[in-house]
Amino acid sequence: MELSFFTMPIHPLGKPISNSIAEDREAFLLADELGFAEAYCGEHTTDQAEIITSTIAFLASLAYETKSVRLGTGTVNLPNSHPARVAAEVAMLDHMLEGRFNFGISPGGLMSDAEVFGNLDRDRNAMFVECINMVLDIWAGEAPYNLTGKFFEVSTEHTMISEIGQGTISRPFQDPHPPIIGTAVAPFSKGVTAMAARGWDPISANFLLPKWVATHWPNYVEGCKQGGRTVDFRNWRVAKNIFVADDMKTARAYARDPGSPYVLYYFQLLTKLGAAGRMNLFKEDQDMPDSEVTLDSVMDRLVIYGDPSSVAEQILEFCEQVGDFGHLVYAGHDWTDRELGRRSMILMAEEVMPRINVAVAASP
Repeated sequence: MELSFFTMPIHPLGKPISNSIAEDREAFLLADELGFAEAYCGEHTTDQAEIITSTIAFLASLAYETKSVRLGTGTVNLPNSHPARVAAEVAMLDHMLEGRFNFGISPGGLMSDAEVFGNLDRDRNAMFVECINMVLDIWAGEAPYNLTGKFFEVSTEHTMISEIGQGTISRPFQDPHPPIIGTAVAPFSKGVTAMAARGWDPISANFLLPKWVATHWPNYVEGCKQGGRTVDFRNWRVAKNIFVADDMKTARAYARDPGSPYVLYYFQLLTKLGAAGRMNLFKEDQDMPDSEVTLDSVMDRLVIYGDPSSVAEQILEFCEQVGDFGHLVYAGHDWTDRELGRRSMILMAEEVMPRINVAVAASP
């Protein structure tokens, strides 16, 4: 099993934005030093807690400072973006990284972003599909472009000057394009099937209960069959909230006490998803009333914390619940305590993962 990294990220309101961005960059650089396989970053336009407004711009700032980790958009929110800009900027970033790049995409889940871009009452899933189809058509086609859809238009027919290169969008470094990764944020996600059928691979969200994460695998298998692909669990990425400390007392305090970045994260998430009518994600029983979904109950089920031995045991128990997957994606959180935040990533890479992989190698 490989270790990867993903951050939304959520920081305390009032924390200087420059400090938060610098901290997030440091986490990516540390992941690279520690041998994490992949590292993804999210984006939102209208959020003072999630302060990275462009995942492409943020990753571009890391392109020449990282050495081995594959960087990934996590995700480009396609309904809020024009396909021509997405195609051009993703191609540029892929060249900057010389192919060390994964293209993560989604419809976007923040309602205030949808509103600010005029998409609140539009079919964002249909916009998502049209946008990615146009991006792929741009990369596969030849200029001048003449793409017309329900939501977007792409053309350079009237202004192209081919002899000087005007009117053409660059193709990516990777041929025919970077690996495409989609987020799976719902139980029994039909999107997982659709992604797999098109040759794309999923990341199961870190805020899903284990029983709902487990529903993604059968859908992925079905999608691979539809697309004529070989089914390989190594292509499935699963994100988890994990904190590792040298001792249990420190781990418990940092993960669960007031002021914890994990408490902040789930307070934010419950507020946002509750307002969007998506509390079902946190329910073992879908008939359970929303009022019974509490911050403590969610954190009891979704945050793994402890010393290296305890964390390894908890992750292996989680694997027993959901089945085999290829990448354990460590969810990044605010470094309320910089040294503890860094130490958790170091212990995860150097002590927890070796324990897990010894156990995985010994299992049938």
